[in-house]
Amino acid sequence: MPNKPVLRIGLIGTGFMGKAHVFGFASAPKVFDLPFDIELHTVADVTEEVAARAAADFGFANSTSDWRSLIANADIDVIDITAPNALHKEMALAAIAAGKHVYCEKPLAPLASDAREMAQAATARGVKTQVGFNYLCNPMLRLAKKMIADGELGEIRGYRGLHAEDYMVDASGAFTFRHDPAGGGALADIGSHALATAEFLLGPITEVMGDCITMIGERPDGKGGTRKVEVDDVGRAFVRFANGAQGSVEGNWIATGRKMQHDFEVYGTEGALHYSQERFNELHFYSNRDPAGRRGFRKIEAAPDHEPYGRFCVAPGHQLGFNDLKAIEVAGYIHAIAGTIEEPFGFAAGLRIQTLVETIQRSSSTRQWISVPA
Repeated sequence: MPNKPVLRIGLIGTGFMGKAHVFGFASAPKVFDLPFDIELHTVADVTEEVAARAAADFGFANSTSDWRSLIANADIDVIDITAPNALHKEMALAAIAAGKHVYCEKPLAPLASDAREMAQAATARGVKTQVGFNYLCNPMLRLAKKMIADGELGEIRGYRGLHAEDYMVDASGAFTFRHDPAGGGALADIGSHALATAEFLLGPITEVMGDCITMIGERPDGKGGTRKVEVDDVGRAFVRFANGAQGSVEGNWIATGRKMQHDFEVYGTEGALHYSQERFNELHFYSNRDPAGRRGFRKIEAAPDHEPYGRFCVAPGHQLGFNDLKAIEVAGYIHAIAGTIEEPFGFAAGLRIQTLVETIQRSSSTRQWISVPA
């Protein structure tokens, strides 16, 4: 067979999410029939030493402490940004101006105005983009979406969505970039996943009533003092959907004991679904069509019948993992670059989530229902 064209990747940032992205790029070509071969070309980080170590650990051919030189490199096709949130805009705009495709971890930018500028620039330049919302790549979420669309639950009346973790529960934990008033807070950081899932399943949210709460008012600043915290530790919203359903969404990073509670419940006239990311190879379904005396939530277990599970494992019950979802996300993005599908979750979608977050925050300040801009 003729050799495939090569897609060369430049990665900026080598923390947890940088490593997860590398897993995705390394696994996707082995699991999927992709239109490109993947080359891990150059990695950039804060110092030459850190970057060189990451290159050796992750399998990149080159390393640098200068992310601008990485973007300027004519050999690189895709810029993958996993640097801190406040840097996303500058890096992405530079990459777009250089004609690179851009894969950016969420949130796309601290502010919706920034995200809008990034999305418009990508459209004008004609590059393909992707924002890291890989939970949506789970076959169980895709099954839930299909069941809802096919009417198996009847008319949808109610929804509950929650993303709760406990990584900020310790009040002695240091002030971090996640506490920056521009774009920080639990709603933006993890509630954004709950919002993305809600719209993925039920379609557009049209109105919100927000309630964003700061429970830990100050944190150590790392210099012997403290710094005031102005962002939310818990961000909640009542929501109304265009399809008539109503419900709630929450982001909470002080939920003691919760490590990855990305959960949802959907209630319809004929049935219901519930799901938890902590057991994300399972979807639970209740149907009013079951005979009396036989009704109850029954488990649907991920299996080769649920594409693309079978590409990873030929048997049910063996389960996908978080990094497998990243591989699915990467595969979709590479097909989008090739032009065979639309962007699965591009910068326009990232802008939509940031718009939802800021509308909820504004509603929390005004204590009023607010319509979500289209």
